[in-house]
Amino acid sequence: MAHRSAGDGRRVLISAPFGRDAESVAHLLSDDGYDTVVCAGLRQVADHFDDRTGAILLTEEALQGDLAALKGALGRQNTWSDVPFVLLAAPARGRAPDRERSRLQLFDLTTNSVVLERPLGKASLLSAVASALRARQKQFDMRDRLAELDESESRLRLATEAADIGTWDYDPIRDVLQWDDRCKALFGLPPEAAISYDGAFVAGLHPDDRSAAVSAVSNALRPGGDGTYEIEYRTVGPIDGVERWLQAKGGAIFQDGRAVRFIGTVIDITQRKSAEAQLDRFARTLEQQVQARTADLAQEMASRAEAEEALRQSQKMEAVGQLTGGIAHDFNNMLTGVIGSLDIVRRRIETGRLNDIDRFMDAASTSAQRAAALTARLLAFSRRQSLDPQPLEVNGLLASLEDLILRSTGENITLSLIAGTGVKGVIADANQLENAILNLAINARDAMPSGGELTISTALVEIDAAYVAAKPGIDPGAYVMIAVTDTGQGMSPDVLKKVFDPFFTTKPIGQGTGLGLSMVYGFARQSNGQVRIHSRPGEGTSVKLYLPATDLQGAPVASEPPAVLPKGQGQTVLIVEDDPSVRQLVREVLTELSYAVVEAGSADEALPILDSEQAIALMISDVGLPGMNGRQLAEIAKTLRPALNILFVTGYAETAAHRGEFLGQDMDMITKPFALQTLALKVGELIGPGIR
Repeated sequence: MAHRSAGDGRRVLISAPFGRDAESVAHLLSDDGYDTVVCAGLRQVADHFDDRTGAILLTEEALQGDLAALKGALGRQNTWSDVPFVLLAAPARGRAPDRERSRLQLFDLTTNSVVLERPLGKASLLSAVASALRARQKQFDMRDRLAELDESESRLRLATEAADIGTWDYDPIRDVLQWDDRCKALFGLPPEAAISYDGAFVAGLHPDDRSAAVSAVSNALRPGGDGTYEIEYRTVGPIDGVERWLQAKGGAIFQDGRAVRFIGTVIDITQRKSAEAQLDRFARTLEQQVQARTADLAQEMASRAEAEEALRQSQKMEAVGQLTGGIAHDFNNMLTGVIGSLDIVRRRIETGRLNDIDRFMDAASTSAQRAAALTARLLAFSRRQSLDPQPLEVNGLLASLEDLILRSTGENITLSLIAGTGVKGVIADANQLENAILNLAINARDAMPSGGELTISTALVEIDAAYVAAKPGIDPGAYVMIAVTDTGQGMSPDVLKKVFDPFFTTKPIGQGTGLGLSMVYGFARQSNGQVRIHSRPGEGTSVKLYLPATDLQGAPVASEPPAVLPKGQGQTVLIVEDDPSVRQLVREVLTELSYAVVEAGSADEALPILDSEQAIALMISDVGLPGMNGRQLAEIAKTLRPALNILFVTGYAETAAHRGEFLGQDMDMITKPFALQTLALKVGELIGPGIR
């Protein structure tokens, strides 16, 4: 390791041949603690120039002498050395041409210089000399580091020779590569072989490994990188043709952000790779055996899977049977009421007995409405019902249901409505939300045959990610919770697992369809919400309905429908419906309300009418038309008649499940089955007064 001499780079050589300038400067610097030597001329400066020299201070007059000796001394400096000069220049005013030439001569000697114009103050001179000596000390620091590096490399060379490790040293700036004899041997080259990056390293790489190895070198030399290099590659000897596996490790040295040196080692790992290959062959053999055994197990599992699938199909068919059986049972009861009542009405009309015919017509209507409600519940359970989500004020809606809930639950049930503070609105279908709350209230009533307490409360809750992780099925966010809680019989865990299944009911036969909770569940999920149920035998049940909260203002409470239906004034209505019975009913209603009617059984029949000169105030179209559906027909109709109002009717259409997404401008929708009064009101609302 190099050791710094205390006098290295501390002396200032001074040459000022005229007057007492040299003695004055030397005296000034000595008083400030500097080691100075006054030289009569540049030859004496050259004679005194050695490692103790920290800076050379000259006047312009000194540069008018012979520069050869000093230039020779400077040329013999080590590569790390570049002694700084301080030139005391004459004032710029009145400067003679020969003085200008002397300054140019200084730049011919060195570029590491600073020029100070005379006269100058003491502080400026001392500052310039101190700066020059600091720069000189950095050069000696570089010398010491290089010496330490040389010493480290010597020790490394001894270690690598002992460990049979090859070394390499690459200068990327000059593109000079050096290998020791061991490194050459690993590439299949003799000791006397000439070495270059492309001619020895790149050319000696196995073709399959060449691209990766060259790319690894480029990455190590890339500015801004960490300079590390570690890779395994194969070499192919150009003389012996032997293929060897090598492991290379190294790193780049950077200066001013640029790689100036790249050094490292290589070792032969051919034996290790051979052992790994043997182990790999053994592993493949073992893997083949495992695969064979796995195939046998897979066959066994396939046989078991077939048996399980058969069992699942059996269970599925049992569930389908339960579903269809429940539907068939309820629909048969309802159809019996409809068909039987209509048959009696027909017989009474034929015999002229009309005195109590209204009773049977009401019975048929009631059965039909029950069938419609059953269909609505099935669609709600399957999340395919057509919803009309609107901003709702939940607490107000709950208050409006109080009388209906009281009439539905009976006198032995105590009802408490608790409106939570800060509860926001929700976006939901008002009718479906009312039905859901009423269904839950009726279920609670049935769970308390001897009476009890029914509490319906609202609250604003925040569902966080932790809750979602514990109970999936709902997104994080703000929700309005509507809780319907009773003090009834409660349910066991086995019953709780099935409460949302269609047609599952704990009520006696004939007292429930088993679709109430499944309808509530389907409505909540279709509204981007969720339902949670908590119950214990003997402790009651609490069903909590979660709907996304909104800051939008709730919709006003709908007013009662008018007693007298609005009539038309001869406006033309185009009916597009593929079912002749539905088309006939709609036509009769509109005709009685003084509208002119044009009919089409499909979209293809409706298009020529829309493209004609026929005046049309409104188009009523079924959504589920054969071929082109009603929504596609509406797009063409709006193109032909931009101001045309359109009323959709649908029994079931998956694309129309959310009306806000389905409907466009000047469009509305009613669902089948619909009351004729509802149809008349909606037509009057869309057409408005006046003839079109």
